[in-house]
Amino acid sequence: MDTAKESPLPITRHTRTRVWLHSLRPRTLPLSCAAIVSGSALAVWQHGFSLGVALLALATATLLQILSNLANDYGDVRKGADTVRRIGPLRGLHTGAITLMQMRRALWLCGLLAALCGCALIAIAVRDPGAIAAFALLGLLSIAAALGYTLGRHAYGYLGLGDAAVLVFFGWVGVAGSYALQTGHLDAIVFWPATASGLLAAAVLNINNLRDIESDPLAGKKTLAVRLGPQGARRYHVLLLAGALLCLALFAAFVLQHWSGWLFLLSVPSWIRLALQVLREPSTQAMQPLLASTVRAVLLAHLLFVVGLLWA
Repeated sequence: MDTAKESPLPITRHTRTRVWLHSLRPRTLPLSCAAIVSGSALAVWQHGFSLGVALLALATATLLQILSNLANDYGDVRKGADTVRRIGPLRGLHTGAITLMQMRRALWLCGLLAALCGCALIAIAVRDPGAIAAFALLGLLSIAAALGYTLGRHAYGYLGLGDAAVLVFFGWVGVAGSYALQTGHLDAIVFWPATASGLLAAAVLNINNLRDIESDPLAGKKTLAVRLGPQGARRYHVLLLAGALLCLALFAAFVLQHWSGWLFLLSVPSWIRLALQVLREPSTQAMQPLLASTVRAVLLAHLLFVVGLLWA
């Protein structure tokens, strides 16, 4: 289904710029950056920090997130998921302010920039031929994942696999990958905070999917929230937060072994408050403000984890 307009009504340059900025979804970008910052903090803790590698990793992660955001808009419009039935804000494609051709060009440009940035990252951070091949493959998979959430006949976001992808790329790849690029090795212990990062990012995605749980099935989009049902998705949300809490607690107790490692607990009251709101609020409309609150709570957890590491 193609609901976008190829010939939008005339709009001003200021409006077009604002629409494009909105399509980038700048509020989501700190989530991908937070994983890189956490991985870099782990590298500092292990005396392997590299500023150049960290900055390139941040740039690559940001470009991949933008690519994913643009691809999601394109795929959802083509498949009919982004319509007036959505509770969230309508995107530039659906309103006609951005044409399909313009979005395709933006996807190519963003994908190329992400690939170039990733190549530069590998070039300065990796020397071993086997590791170069492994990180190159990981980079290709990251681009494929950014595009494949809503694009293609078998878009994994429409199959309920988005949460698993978020765990992998916002957790294991973002945190453990950036750590490995800077230190030159990969330690199993970093997978505790990496898993926590992925679970928290999945909690953000789950709120988004709860918001769209009524409109998504109409377009054949069977997210995990749709598959679990309203109540199941709410209980799943609590499990995600509890799993992240457990991972961070295990890291603090058995790896860091310093009081500052428990600073992340200062963010837990906000997790609990938000979890209770998710459990008690049956309205899908109420998920929209909870989405921004959940993002802030996740970023606070990352910040406190980083401060705890640097203090230890």
